[in-house]
Amino acid sequence: MRLSGWLIWAISWLVCSVLADAYTAPHTSDELGRALASLGVEIRGQLPVPQASCPAACALLSTVRKNIVSTSGSQTYAQQQGRYWSLQQLETLPACRVTPQIAIDVAITLLVTQFFQCPFAVKSGGHAAFAGASNIQGGITIDLSSLTQVEVSKDRTVTKVGAGNRWLDVYSKLDPLGLSVVGGRVADIGVGGLTLGGGVSFFSGRYGWALDGVKNYQLVLANGQIRDINQNSDPDLYFALRGGGNNFGIVTRFDMETFPQGLMWGGSTIHPPNTNVSICKAFENFANNASQNPDAALITAYAYSQGSYIFSNNYGYALPTPFPPAFNEFTSIPNITDTQRITTLSNLAVELNASNPGGFREHYTTATFKNSAALQLRILDIFIQEVETIKDAADILPALVMQPITIPTIRLFRKNGGNALGIAEADGPLILMNLAILWSSTADDDRIIAAAARVISRSQQVAREMGLGYRYIYQNYASLSQDVFRGYGEENRQRLLAISRKYDPDQVFRSLQPGYFKLDGVNGGSLS
Repeated sequence: MRLSGWLIWAISWLVCSVLADAYTAPHTSDELGRALASLGVEIRGQLPVPQASCPAACALLSTVRKNIVSTSGSQTYAQQQGRYWSLQQLETLPACRVTPQIAIDVAITLLVTQFFQCPFAVKSGGHAAFAGASNIQGGITIDLSSLTQVEVSKDRTVTKVGAGNRWLDVYSKLDPLGLSVVGGRVADIGVGGLTLGGGVSFFSGRYGWALDGVKNYQLVLANGQIRDINQNSDPDLYFALRGGGNNFGIVTRFDMETFPQGLMWGGSTIHPPNTNVSICKAFENFANNASQNPDAALITAYAYSQGSYIFSNNYGYALPTPFPPAFNEFTSIPNITDTQRITTLSNLAVELNASNPGGFREHYTTATFKNSAALQLRILDIFIQEVETIKDAADILPALVMQPITIPTIRLFRKNGGNALGIAEADGPLILMNLAILWSSTADDDRIIAAAARVISRSQQVAREMGLGYRYIYQNYASLSQDVFRGYGEENRQRLLAISRKYDPDQVFRSLQPGYFKLDGVNGGSLS
């Protein structure tokens, strides 16, 4: 008998659902003992009774995996706490930090956190701005910084990348081989967070975003299973991981599409504020003509610093072509400085890293619009008006960053069954806006965050009036108060919710991992 496609899908879904339900979290001492034994951990003596206690969870983890647990007062704890980008995250103090050496360590930690009902957070690079995104007050922070594998396949088409790497770690190993992957443009950003949320790249016109280049995920589910997730094994979960954030499991390794990549052209130019009309028009034309220039990538920023406004344009071109025509309209505009050159990807990532200094209070928020120079000029005016209300804050540096989401890039969102972002080719080209602000005093938190919210709401109102509004909210730039997954469209959000219930029936990654962006819009953390 030959089964129809929908019946095969229904049977597969039912089997997977039964398997998922059969491996729920341990709720008794005996269940925990058996679950740990299945991972090769034998407990000597009697296990404690279940209780809501993070200190007890830390103590048990120290017993079974003592070399991966650190607590307040230890040198390891202090060093790891210091590796966050924003002060809000750095000042968040967990009961203990767990640094897995292998995926089994992550599985053990997940089982123990559930047994003791101890909330946890997961950190890759720690570049999210708001408190609690990848750190947790009084809970357990799972720090993936020791998962630093970068291993190229024999045929040089796939690179296995540990989730604890930062992008400079990856590029430094691939550059000498004449290879690359679709990844971040800032050296110190972590592989995990950027890839799960999206991942705009210098190579997005050719290969899509970072999430489009993942061939396989090594994932630890809430029940402690360690699974390879790909389009053939679990197409629904594979879809969800491509944009679904931290709602489905802990990714310990990304197997990424790898391609030849040698030297490239890139750098930045800085322009005076009176070039605003020319730069916004050049941006609009660049986005509209992107099909002619798939090797070109652009970031435009309008920033305030020490009493002055400036434009900064950053360029990336995948070929070692001096002054590629794709950027002619920008480079013909009078500039103050120019660093364009032939160089490596690693070198460009280090240059951009300098524009993302750490050790300050940080705030990100975002919006997306249809492509229009006239709209950009209106938003610039709003930005200036709101900056004028906060420019007296100590060490303040606000930047309004614009990037195109081009039609060639959106077309690649259909790769490997499509990603979860909900952006269609007919929607583009788009403007991805990131409002990024740093400052130094907690006394200024509320008014700065309020000003940032006004920039977004006022810009969205103007866009709606001009017929240029768009729903998408980019997870990696979003503020805690933004409902990221509604921006994916209701159909995609409901699909993600169903997949979450299937693979995480106890909703561990919603209830015990409160930080970052949740599918139901009830996000966890603190803006200040």
